[in-house]
Amino acid sequence: MLCGMTENAKGTFTIEGWDQETFDDAEGATLARATVSKTFTGDLVGTSRTRILMCVTQVDSSAAYVGFERFSGTVGGRAGTFVLHHSATADAADGQTLYWAIVPDSGTGDLRTIRGTGQIVVDAGGGHAYTLEYTL
Repeated sequence: MLCGMTENAKGTFTIEGWDQETFDDAEGATLARATVSKTFTGDLVGTSRTRILMCVTQVDSSAAYVGFERFSGTVGGRAGTFVLHHSATADAADGQTLYWAIVPDSGTGDLRTIRGTGQIVVDAGGGHAYTLEYTL
């Protein structure tokens, strides 16, 4: 791969662990935080730990979350780590939009210069697929 060339990664991940704690449960919405562990397959091969803050409404289960995730593994055959910033909204009436971006300068090892953005798609059965457009 040439430096600066845009690449597209895609694949799936499984959630291996979910530890959630509610910190505010009041009329209208519940606020919680969770630590999540994942295993990635496809063009990203590795594991991650994620810390998210969530808001889930009591009407139709609309929700939003923000978070940070440290990925450790390989991308395009290059090994290292980087941090993803999550921003997501799930509207019970309009569907889900889940975005992530690589935090600039968070990469290590062969992924030191990685930059990029992507999406997570949750299918009807609860499976998770990802896309990531990146440069190294």
